[in-house]
Formats: sequence, C-alpha cells, structure tokens
Amino acid sequence: MQPTAGSLHLGTFNQQRWHDRLSIRLMGWVLATSLAVGLLLSCIQVAVEASTARTHLDADIQESLATMRSSASQAVYSLDPILARQVLDGLLTIEAVIEASICHPNGSAMAEVSRPLAESPYRIFTDLLFDPVRDYSLALYMPTPNPTYYGELRVSIDTYYAAQRFLLRALITFVAGLTSALVLAFVLYLAYHYFLTSPIKQIIDSLLRINPAEPGLQNVLIPTNHENDELGTLVKATNELLAAIESHQLKRDEAEARVIRLSQFDMLTGLPNRTLFRSYLQGAIDEASVSDQKLAVFCVGIDDFTSINDQFGYSIGDAVLQAFAERLKAHKDSVHTSCRLAGDQFALIQFNVLSTLRVAAFAEALLKEVSRPFEIKDQIISINATIGIALYPEDGMDPEKLLQQAEHTMTLAKSTSHNQFHFYVASIDAEIRERKQLERDLAHAMQRNELFLVYQPQVNMQACQLIGVEALLRWNHPTRGFIPPDVFIPIAESNDSIVDLGYWIIERACQQHREWQTGGLTLPVAINISARQIYQKDFVDRVTAILQQYQIDPGQLEFEITETSFMGDLDLAVSTLRSLEEIGIPCAVDDFGTGFSSLSYLKQLPIQKLKIDKQFIRDLMDDPDDTRIVHAIIQLGRSLKLEVIAEGVETQAQMEFLIEDECLLGQGYFFSKPIPPKDLLELARSHINCRETTS
Repeated sequence: MQPTAGSLHLGTFNQQRWHDRLSIRLMGWVLATSLAVGLLLSCIQVAVEASTARTHLDADIQESLATMRSSASQAVYSLDPILARQVLDGLLTIEAVIEASICHPNGSAMAEVSRPLAESPYRIFTDLLFDPVRDYSLALYMPTPNPTYYGELRVSIDTYYAAQRFLLRALITFVAGLTSALVLAFVLYLAYHYFLTSPIKQIIDSLLRINPAEPGLQNVLIPTNHENDELGTLVKATNELLAAIESHQLKRDEAEARVIRLSQFDMLTGLPNRTLFRSYLQGAIDEASVSDQKLAVFCVGIDDFTSINDQFGYSIGDAVLQAFAERLKAHKDSVHTSCRLAGDQFALIQFNVLSTLRVAAFAEALLKEVSRPFEIKDQIISINATIGIALYPEDGMDPEKLLQQAEHTMTLAKSTSHNQFHFYVASIDAEIRERKQLERDLAHAMQRNELFLVYQPQVNMQACQLIGVEALLRWNHPTRGFIPPDVFIPIAESNDSIVDLGYWIIERACQQHREWQTGGLTLPVAINISARQIYQKDFVDRVTAILQQYQIDPGQLEFEITETSFMGDLDLAVSTLRSLEEIGIPCAVDDFGTGFSSLSYLKQLPIQKLKIDKQFIRDLMDDPDDTRIVHAIIQLGRSLKLEVIAEGVETQAQMEFLIEDECLLGQGYFFSKPIPPKDLLELARSHINCRETTS
C-alpha cells in the first residue's frame, strides 16, 4: 500500500531531532533569559549589599571607638600607660581589630598593641570586595573649661571577618536568585507548553493526517480550551482555506474534464470528434494488424442537409443531427465506435470484416435505418444519406489515409447519387485531386481572362420575337479546354469565391449591354445570382455602383435566384429583393418546382417572373406528371400575376403545348444555344425561326 503524502510528513515530524523542536527551543530561550536576568539582578543585589556591608563595618567600628573615648581620653590626660594598655586590650576583644594605639598630640604612641591578619584561603575573594585592612582614628578631648585636644585613638581593622559574613549572605542571595530564575523558567516553559507548543503540535498532527488530494474531507481539530482564542481562529481559518482549496480543486477538475470533453467530443451529439476518432481508429488498426483481421471505415453524409436548415430552421436541424447520431449509436453491437466528423458528416468503424459482402449488408441496413422519418417537434422529417467506405488494409494502412479515402468516396458519391453506399477505388482519389486542382485554377481564372459570358435568347414564342437574353458563364481552361458550369460552379459555391465571381458576371454583362446599346440593340439581360450574394450587406450598393458606372437602366437588368436561396434567411432575402425592386431591377425565381415551392414565400417575395425548370419541359409530352406540374406552375403564375417562362424548350411540340397552355415565353435549343455577343447581335437583326431547330 502506497503511503499518503500526509503519512510521509507525519513520519518526518516524528523523526525530528529533539533539539529542533519548538518546545525545547522555547525552554532553552526562557531558561537562558531567566538565568541571565537572575544573574544580573543577583550581581546588582550583591553590589548593593557589599556597599551596605562596608557602611555597617564603618559604623560598628566608630561605635566601638566611641565607647572607648572616655577611658582613652582619661588615660592620655593622666599620662597613665597602664590605663591606656587596658583600653587597648579591651579593643583587642573585637576579633577584627589587629592594631590599636593611643598617641600623644605629637604622634608618639603612649601605648600600642597588634596581632597578625587572619589567614584564610578565601582572602583572595574578600580582599577584592574590601581592602585587607581599614584604618580608623578618634580624636581624644577632655571636658575642661574649654575642650582640649590630648591625642588620638588609632585602630586598624582586618576586613576578612566582615567580608566572610558578606560572602555567605551574597552566596545565599545569589543561589536564591538563580533558583527563582530557574523556577520561573520552568513555570514559563510549562505555560508555553500548555498554551502554545502542545496545541500547535496537535494542530500539526491533525494537518499531517489530511490527504492533500482531498483536503476538504477532514477538518483540522481545534485544541481543547482554545476554541475562542487566536489558535482557534487560526484552525477555523485553516479549515475554511482547506474547504476553499477542495472546492477550487473540484472546479478545476471539472473544468479540465470539460476541456478534455470539448477537445475530444462533439458537444451537440455527444459523439467523439475527429481527433478522438483518429485515436480510436489507430487502436483498431493496431488490434487488426496483430490479429490479422480487416476493418472498414464508414463516412456517412446526410444528403442535402442544408435544405433541412433552410426549410425548418437551425434548431430543428440540430435536433435532426442529434437524432441521427442516436441511430448510429444504436448499432454499437455492429461497430467499434461512431463519431461526428463535422457538420452533417459522421464516421464509424466496423471490426472483424470477413468479406465486403458483410460490409455492404451493414451499409445497406444502415441506410435503411437512417432513412426512416424523424419526428422532431411535431415535424415529420425524412432524410437520406450517402456512405463512403474504405477497407483496411486494402485501401490504406494508417488512420488519416483511411478516413480521408472514406470521406473522398462519400463526397464524390454525393455529387452523382443519393441514398447509396460506395466503396473506395483509386479513381475516386484521382477525381478528388482533380477537383482540388480545379479549385486552385478557378481562383486565378478571372485574372487570366479564362472566363467569359455567352448569352441565350429568351423568346416570345407566340410572336417569335426576341425579348431578352440570359447571361451564362463559361470557362475555357488553358489545358483542359471548356469546363461545364455544373462542374466549376459548385466548386465556387463551396469555397465562397462565387461572391466575387458573381460581381464579375454582373459587371461584364453590364459592359456588354452598354456595347450593344451603343450599337443600337437594347435587350434586357438576365443574370443568375447566388444565395451567398443576396446575403451580402453591400450587395445592392455594389450593383447600383456598377449600373451607374456603365449608365445602364436598372430595368434592363434582371436577377434570377433559385428557390433554395430564400430559405437561409427569408427576411433578409425579402429585404434585399425589395431594395432591388425600389431601384428598378426585376427578379425571377429560377428552376421553379425543384425546391420548396410554396405559396407562402411567393406571396412575400417581390418577384416578377417564374422560370419552369427544364427537367419538367424535357418529358412534357411523355410524362403525365410533368405535364400536370407544368400546367400547375403556369396557372400559379397567372393567379399571382407573374410572368412565366419555360427553360429547355427543344421541340416545336413543346413550344406549341406551352403556347396553348398560355405560357408565351421560353428559351432553349429550339430557338438558339447560348452564343457569343457578336452572334447574338446578328441573331437580333435576323428573324427568330419558331418552326424548326436552329443550330
């Protein structure tokens, strides 16, 4: 069992050297301080007592001499040496007196006595405190009518005896002072230990038992009787700090988990994202290589998902993606994992692939499952999907290559069919690379003058009269030759270069119209506008600037917009078209009938014309459904007082049917193919033939 950080610190604390502990250090400082103070005070007291002892010694000797004054004075007055000797012998009874004499006024001794200094090993100390010998004298007078000086009584004192008594008292005082200091130090140590070091040790013991990984789970215990003092406040603050650290740590862990989830999972569907999926795919490849098995990577793309957002709104679109992801996750028994790559694209990994038939069967079942209608917020929504499949190890050995090939396969499959699955083949990769090269070439096509416009006449079929033209973009690639618009226009739409391309078309069409007008030909020009253009905030201003530059009447320009262009933001589309209407530019709905044909938006849009899509005209005479659709569109246009023009008229029978159904406007190969500007000028000067196909 691994020791916790708290137990490691506790072991370190228990192994702490005794002289490093706070209680011992406090006791040392208290003891040293008390001893120093006690010693200082004792020394002061000894010095005071030494001075007092000397004063007392002087007083005692003076008092003793005073008692001998009368006898000594009588002896010197009567010149009685025997009496003098008796006085001096009396003084010798004092043990400290070593010399005594009675002297005449002239200084000669009348009588004197002496004895040696006391011998003692302590004299070295006593002589330092007091002089070895102290001398005293007392003047002798007789009370005659006038006091008369008769001599002196002189005494020498051995200070040893007084100093010995002083040393004994000083020693007692010094020992008492040091003892008091020691007792005080011990009492202070006990007080420190009880009130400070012991509670601190309890706090430390409690702190060291806290798990640093979960600091808020266990509180530091407040020492007994310290609930309301500074230590109690410290412990309470520490517990609050630990709780705050625990809370902060939890929040940080939650934030880290969110960051990891954001970096590895799609927030809308909850599926792994592309980064995590690549990691899963690498693990699957490693496992498959060890067990010598195959696996399949599926890239699943929802067909025309943009129309879901356009028709129902983005919230419904998000709900569809979530429901779609749930259906993919329902196949967890058949697949290793599923993820959301981006937008409407998902990916799956299938393990233990025994044959491509098994892969195909799963793909077919998956398509059937996701094609079941979704019920989202009381809306019944049906979608289809396209699947691109890459196999390991045939199509690639690393995750990035397999996923890329599955995506390429799905992307290319979407451009040719829907609700199908396709396996990767080498040609698909070549086509994707070719598409990327075309995208790069298209970015420079305008600067290299590779793009140009052709014009297809629009005809009043009943009068066989040219009424206008539609400007169509063409690309003459320097190495590939003419590239069809249905190849490069989707590329421009996908990378947003369609916006600049659209303005280039408007400017060239206006320039050409100005040239025709100078040559005496005035024909309205219809121009196809991308949805991305009408959502540009400065679109109307830029168009107005181009019209002013070439001095074109706004009524000579017409914008054709597909139905799906309105669905992204209908309010903005209506606002833009109204602004165009205000400056005099009419608008038409192109390819009507192929999108979300709806009376509700037709009533809101300021449009003047409907264009019937050529796919309905192509089988007009053979397919009853197309016949009914064309008839319904014509009648709808009449009821809304809109002009109706048919695209793709290729036969006289089609023209006659349309005229009979009161659709008088048309364009198509029956009248003329899209032609260069100079050929259109010649066509306008000649008569439109409405009875046979022109080349």
